[in-house]
Amino acid sequence: MTSARASAVAAINNYKSNGHAWNFRETPTSEIFGANVFSDSVMKDRLPKSVYKALQATIKQGKPIDPNIADAVALAMKDWAIEKGATHYAHVFYPLTGLTAEKHDSFLTPTGDGDAIAEFSGKELIQGEPDASSFPSGGLRATFEARGYTAWDPTSPAYILDNPNGTTLCIPTAFCSWTGEALDKKTPLLRSMQAIDKQARRVLALFGHKDIGQVSASCGPEQEYFLIDRNFFFARPDLVMTGRTLFGAKPPKGQEFEDQYFGSIPERVLACMLDAERELFKLGVPVKTRHNEVAPSQYEIAPLYENANIATDHQQSIMQMLTRVAQKYGMACLLHEKPFAGINGSGKHVNWSIGCKLGNLLEPGETPHANMQFLVFCAAVIRAVHLHADMLRAVVAASGNDHRLGANEAPPAIISIFLGDQLADVFEQIEKGKATSSKSSGTLTVGVDTLPSLPKHAGDRNRTSPFAFTGNKFEFRAVGSSQSIAGPLVALNTIVAESLDYIATELEKVTGGDIGKLPAAVEKLLQKIVSDHKAVIFNGNGYSQEWHDEAKRRGLPNLKATPEALDVLVAPKNIALFEKYGVLSEREMRSRYDIYMERYCKDINTEAASAVQIAKTMILPAGYRYQGELVDTASKLQTLGKPVHMGTLDKLTKLVGEFEGRIESLEKTLSHHGAADLRAEVKHFHDDVIPAMVALRETADQMEVILPDDLWPLPTYREMLFIK
Repeated sequence: MTSARASAVAAINNYKSNGHAWNFRETPTSEIFGANVFSDSVMKDRLPKSVYKALQATIKQGKPIDPNIADAVALAMKDWAIEKGATHYAHVFYPLTGLTAEKHDSFLTPTGDGDAIAEFSGKELIQGEPDASSFPSGGLRATFEARGYTAWDPTSPAYILDNPNGTTLCIPTAFCSWTGEALDKKTPLLRSMQAIDKQARRVLALFGHKDIGQVSASCGPEQEYFLIDRNFFFARPDLVMTGRTLFGAKPPKGQEFEDQYFGSIPERVLACMLDAERELFKLGVPVKTRHNEVAPSQYEIAPLYENANIATDHQQSIMQMLTRVAQKYGMACLLHEKPFAGINGSGKHVNWSIGCKLGNLLEPGETPHANMQFLVFCAAVIRAVHLHADMLRAVVAASGNDHRLGANEAPPAIISIFLGDQLADVFEQIEKGKATSSKSSGTLTVGVDTLPSLPKHAGDRNRTSPFAFTGNKFEFRAVGSSQSIAGPLVALNTIVAESLDYIATELEKVTGGDIGKLPAAVEKLLQKIVSDHKAVIFNGNGYSQEWHDEAKRRGLPNLKATPEALDVLVAPKNIALFEKYGVLSEREMRSRYDIYMERYCKDINTEAASAVQIAKTMILPAGYRYQGELVDTASKLQTLGKPVHMGTLDKLTKLVGEFEGRIESLEKTLSHHGAADLRAEVKHFHDDVIPAMVALRETADQMEVILPDDLWPLPTYREMLFIK
């Protein structure tokens, strides 16, 4: 074993936690939850009644923010933060890198007489000005034009972020250019939530509802991730540079024993989870679930449902916190969609619904066939997904996610809807005429007298479906583990808003506002929607070749790789869709297309350059050394007159020669840059660079199983996944 690998194993054996042991008996989680959040209760205690009332109108009813209250809010926020130990404030925003960005400013202002006072004005709360020149803009601005603005988002609460040496007041903000165009993930999300609110209100008004409050999308994202020891992580240049292993032979054991999923959580991992959860509780993140996932060293964390905007901000906090806390426990958190070949990768299941004062609008109730309002909203989603399946595929497109989608571990790239037996039956009845019954859910008896009878759901779950109805929500399972959930939510909100607009318009024309005409109008419209869009409904095995063939016959798009999926962003129909509802302008859409295409090239280029460097400086020298040992052994045996078996040397010599050739081939493909246009460059990376990388890896992985353990330079899958 090489010194780096031996040192890593020794460090794991001698590991001692740096984490702080929290006594939950003395301080229950209920006391720490939201302790670092400028929450509704904090605002109510600290703000003048008129200011509090005005701010709540913005937060809960979507009314425009009154700029006259900014100074009072800033003063209360500052005093609260300083009491919590804060010395700085930060406008936190979400640029098109998909990561979280922040600019820190001190509260202290010199007085001119050698002293300083803590100040924070309404102007400083409402607007910040970070340098925008180094963030991706996709042509929205020239690189020499640096001005960008952050704008306070009052609908997402400010919070305190703890650090061992102090705390910082963090203020969620939108980020836009000097021209007002969105340079971030939050601004389009907020616009899309306005769009779905407006169109849903029109539909609900037809049902006679008046006092419904704001209609908002809600979200509960499930985050999958890997934890490996940091010593292994730093001994793998590919993990450090790209987030995934570019080389690695399959270990003797993977996940085929099915002993990892929901198994006992290793002690160090559980300690890390508890610490991360405690910090997230303080930030008001409603973490609910933790468990082992399918692959070795893979885990999941999932929060409860929240307003989609807040859930998106919290999702970014979850990824940051997992990464930060893992370091305290000597581990590295891997959020890449496929850090290890041959075992399951990681996704992020986005559970989505919409609701208002009336409750969850996707709640079917005990008799969904008779719940006309539910059927209308569910039909709107079916229509939206069928018409805009290409857009849903586009918003999860990334080089990392290409390793998951379409494999028998994740949803296929074909976007379809799973409804379950009960709901599928209801819509089949609607198409034939009128729904008159719903399949009973019943109870489940397990055959043991001492165990209780269990309420049984009316339909099973389908893990092969990318978009599944799961009781009172839809689960979008194709999102990648490292991705921001903002893009998928923007797409979902917008396409459903378009369908609700269509439904409201059709019903308004027929009923003229007469609620007595509504049942017949809804029945007829639902029949049309089901007939026109049932092709997207599929309850079977999404992994099967039969489904791929059937989906093609149904006319469903199958966008297998990122380049063709991203092309959808600039299709005229999609540009028109997002412009119509004020979510993204054509310039903003085209900017995102350029940014994501460029990111694809950068990702693959970084991976390929890393692969060449590792191959030339680590793996190839190890092959030469073993060749030398075998030649030396053969020479000595010949000198002694002993028989010489050259099989291993012959095989290794062939592999080393092949490896050298494939290094040269990959280097040659990388030297080809400056294609005529961005799309041509993307095609080159997809068609030429990726196959060259795959070929190089195939040879390296064959060499790994031949070379002596003490010569192989990289931590192996066996070590990284199973030594904890």
